[in-house]
Amino acid sequence: MTMLAAAAPDPKLAAQRLKRIVPRTARVRASTALLVADAVAGIGFAAGLAGAVVAVPEGLGAMVPGLTLLIGAGSARGLVAMLAARVGATGARTTKIALRRSLVAVLFERMPGGAATTGTLIATAVDEVEAIDGYVARFLPARHAAAIAPLLVLAATALASPIAAAILIVTLVPFVAAMILAGGAAADESRRQFVALSRLSGLFADRIRALPILLAFGAEQRETDRLARAAEDVASRTMRVLRVAFLSSGSLEFFAALSVALVAVYAGFNLLGLLPVAVPEKLDLARAFFVLALAPEFYLPMRRLAAAYHDKQAAYTAVERLPERTFAAPVGRPPALTLAAAPHIRFEHVTIRYDDGERPACRDVTFDAEPGSVVALVGPSGSGKSSLLHLLLGLAPASGGRVLIDGVALEAGTTLAGAASWVGQTPLIVPGTLRDNIALAWPEAGTDDLCRAVRAAGLAPALAQRGLGIDSVIDARGGGLSGGEIRRIALARALLKPSAVLLLDEPTAHLDMAAEIALIATIRAACRGRTTLIATHSARLAAIADQIVTLEPLA
Repeated sequence: MTMLAAAAPDPKLAAQRLKRIVPRTARVRASTALLVADAVAGIGFAAGLAGAVVAVPEGLGAMVPGLTLLIGAGSARGLVAMLAARVGATGARTTKIALRRSLVAVLFERMPGGAATTGTLIATAVDEVEAIDGYVARFLPARHAAAIAPLLVLAATALASPIAAAILIVTLVPFVAAMILAGGAAADESRRQFVALSRLSGLFADRIRALPILLAFGAEQRETDRLARAAEDVASRTMRVLRVAFLSSGSLEFFAALSVALVAVYAGFNLLGLLPVAVPEKLDLARAFFVLALAPEFYLPMRRLAAAYHDKQAAYTAVERLPERTFAAPVGRPPALTLAAAPHIRFEHVTIRYDDGERPACRDVTFDAEPGSVVALVGPSGSGKSSLLHLLLGLAPASGGRVLIDGVALEAGTTLAGAASWVGQTPLIVPGTLRDNIALAWPEAGTDDLCRAVRAAGLAPALAQRGLGIDSVIDARGGGLSGGEIRRIALARALLKPSAVLLLDEPTAHLDMAAEIALIATIRAACRGRTTLIATHSARLAAIADQIVTLEPLA
């Protein structure tokens, strides 16, 4: 199952996945215990209310014990409700953090099919993981408490009036039936609404990211209409969910009210001696008031569970749409590879084939990169130049052959990422300062290290034109930076990081001749003392290499 696949609903699969990421933690148990304590406090509240009412004819002094119990139990219920919400929210936050970490680790790998866009990935990591919140914070504690709290209330009721307890049990049957029917009716509508909302979130994020292109081609009205249709679809499905929720809530309230009414009629007629049939008990005012006050408490845990049922459906839908690897047990990785000096790198009959590829990206590639040498990988697009660099970084799968570092084969799961500096085809720019962007490669770097990297990358003249220099603010699109300056920022990152290997993927692409020549001189200096692999189409850049490896695309 790939991420965001439109697979048929599988509640069993969703339940299994949720059990893996939401075990019965101490926080879930604590929240459940607090909800059960709320039921106990509810019994005390009913007892205090009955005691105070019965003592009214005797004056305020006689009412003090009942009022004290009433106020104490009421205060305890408020405190317990607050603590239950807080503990549940803390447990949900912990679960979401762990799930997001696992999901992001999966997203950094190549996803099968490759169909997910940036927007859908953002929606997955944010919205769909957020759907777990209500399941952990509200549904799980409510479900566990609903199995215990009603029994406590029923036992307290039975001590005062076995007949009233029997009425509660009889009316429980249609109440549970209504819950089951309402849950079944809400499940499909809730699923469709969640999927539509996720689709809208991903679509909106993608369009915001592509806004300059949409404006350049005058496509803003078309995409606005598309977003409007998606939003209307979400609104329509949300209204369907609300209608089902209203009907289900109404039915549950009806049966709960019916139960309370039956207990009230029985208690009243019993007190007045007007029951049409003989019963083996005679209630006094205190017991009658007590069972009447307890009747709503009997259904409160189940009503709380019904209110949280939507959280369960949202969580089930979310986890069904996440990749299976997100829920796998963490696998221990081989230790990070560290290199004290520029290594010898040998590619030995290497073949790379992606999961969704009809043909390999490259096949049977063999060459050696001597320590401290510069190797240029040249060839037309699709010949596998970038894939060979990605293989060293753990971003491409080796389906054949092996890579040796100083004569030792690179183990599965081990990469050169920790020991290599990397410059990609499209350098990443993050909102913040130039300092923040350059320090991405080595956050621990000091100001002196940053300044050396800036000078070595040839960025000093560009920074001198900015009032704040290295602390100048830039946006996520690199506004105000030329293509050459953006690539020099990426090169400065590579120079900042202490590494024995330098991997460059089309570092001079899309630059004019003057900018390319200037950058090549900087790259030549950056390669000193490192084993360097450069994937390029540029003959000028390839000319600085000690060795040129020519790759051909596979038919």
